[in-house]
Amino acid sequence: MAWLYLFVAGLFETGWAIGLKYTDGFTRLVPTLLTLASMVVSLGLLGLALKHLPVGTAYAIWTGIGTVGTAALGIWLFGEPAGVLRLACIGLIVAGIIGLKLVA
Repeated sequence: MAWLYLFVAGLFETGWAIGLKYTDGFTRLVPTLLTLASMVVSLGLLGLALKHLPVGTAYAIWTGIGTVGTAALGIWLFGEPAGVLRLACIGLIVAGIIGLKLVA
């Protein structure tokens, strides 16, 4: 169950990172409230996962999922560049996440 908590926490991290863009500097109420809620859920689930997983592994995977998700949504939603080198680097992060899961 800890791995599921960690995965969902990473998805919510992606949500709050993308949400920050929509808050317009925390001047828009609804996006700000949704972003703050995503932060709380993400950290809460990370805390639950840390009851059973090593902190270094869990934190690296949590941030990795958030990083990959945010980068992918940045490309899709905001038209950020998707060059070969950038995608390869994102792939390296995915490989690191998988590697950490396999050795944990």
